[in-house]
Amino acid sequence: MEPHEFWQEIHPPEDAVPPPWQDRFPAELPDGRILFLPIRALGDTGTGIASLILNQAGFAVETTLADSLAARLSPLDIDVVVGLPTLGLSLARAVAERLGHARYIPLGTSRKFWYRDELSVPLSSITSPDTVKRLYFDPRLLPLLEGARIALIDDVISTGTSISAGLDLLQLVGHRPEAIGTAMLQTSRWNETLCVERGIDANRVHGVIQTPLLQATADGWRRQKPQ
Repeated sequence: MEPHEFWQEIHPPEDAVPPPWQDRFPAELPDGRILFLPIRALGDTGTGIASLILNQAGFAVETTLADSLAARLSPLDIDVVVGLPTLGLSLARAVAERLGHARYIPLGTSRKFWYRDELSVPLSSITSPDTVKRLYFDPRLLPLLEGARIALIDDVISTGTSISAGLDLLQLVGHRPEAIGTAMLQTSRWNETLCVERGIDANRVHGVIQTPLLQATADGWRRQKPQ
């Protein structure tokens, strides 16, 4: 596949290829169909990850991921969807719409003049490890959280760093989400951050697709074996 062809379409189950994988990982959707994701090496560690950039995905792919995540969250009677910037915002909006909501709450990294520093927390991510921003909650939207069952949504959860910032910000304003949702759970590294360190029940974390940590071998990429 050419680089620009990734994330543009969903493939039937029979298109899945067994390991070793060369340049793409066949991520399985809940209905068995396949989304091919490019494999990116993590420096010179000999490990790699399957990558998803949601705002580059074809509309059909974005629709499928939003439909699947909304279906998983629907039984939880969510009242408000909160989205993490940047790539989690479009997914959060789409999921909120599918849940029948009239709006959603976007968190922001651009400080508007009416924002307050005391309603912000530091934010970093695996894709921008050398950049630390601040994550803001618009004070005008605080009343929407009162008494609400909240879902916090990001596009990809990998190490859990970004979603932790969202949890910190919600805690700062006195709330805790009922559920955490994402298009992709990338490896299981998030479990240490969210479940072990923060005490989040893993059953509250909902991902449409899950991808493993990959290990480079002489003939291609394979799932890394547990240590």
